[in-house]
Amino acid sequence: MTAPQPQPPALVDFRTSPEPSHDRPRPDRLVQGNPARTTWTHYGAPSGDFDCGIWACEPGAWRIAFPPGKEEFFHVISGRLRIRDEAGNAREFGPGDACVIPAGFQGVFEVIEPVRKHFVVIDRAAARPA
Repeated sequence: MTAPQPQPPALVDFRTSPEPSHDRPRPDRLVQGNPARTTWTHYGAPSGDFDCGIWACEPGAWRIAFPPGKEEFFHVISGRLRIRDEAGNAREFGPGDACVIPAGFQGVFEVIEPVRKHFVVIDRAAARPA
C-alpha cells in the first residue's frame, strides 16, 4: 500500500471573498473620527510572517508605528488616503497608486475618501523563534 501523496499548495484567488474581520483604530491612536475598517485576509502564512488581502476603511485618521521587521506594500483600488511622517511630510495616494510603509515608520494614516486597497504585510519578527 502506498502512502497518500501530499497535496500541492493551492493558488489564492482574490476574486473569492473570505469572511471579513472588522475593527477600528485604538482609541489612544485616534487623530480624527473613529473609522470602521474591514479586512479580507486572502492569505496568511502558517508562520505568521506574511499576510495579504484587501482592506477597506471609512474616512478618519490615526497614528501608526511600524515595529522593526514589519513592512507593508499596498496598492489603492479606490478612494484616497494620505500618510504623513513624523516630520510632517505628507504623500497622497489614489486609485492605481502604490506605496511601501517601511519597518520603523511612524506617522499619521488618514483616509480622505472611503478607501479600498490590496495589501501585503511582511512581519519578520513573527517568523523568529520565541
